[in-house]
Amino acid sequence: MSNSETGETTGTKDKDYNIIWFTESCLSNALRMETYIKDAEREGDSELADFFRRAQTESRKGAEQGKQMLASRLS
Repeated sequence: MSNSETGETTGTKDKDYNIIWFTESCLSNALRMETYIKDAEREGDSELADFFRRAQTESRKGAEQGKQMLASRLS
């Protein structure tokens, strides 16, 4: 017997749940990067702030792709 949830408990198939989880994680990471950017700027570390900005941009891209994927699969 597997401990993995396959949709029986939540009513959401794994593949749909995974897209939802991925999208939420990307959005959460984009928010977290905002804090890290401000911390780096406060310390005068523009190199680190730019690094976190790039990471934030990639997280936003992932979130947008996840939202598009989810929308197309749930319509």
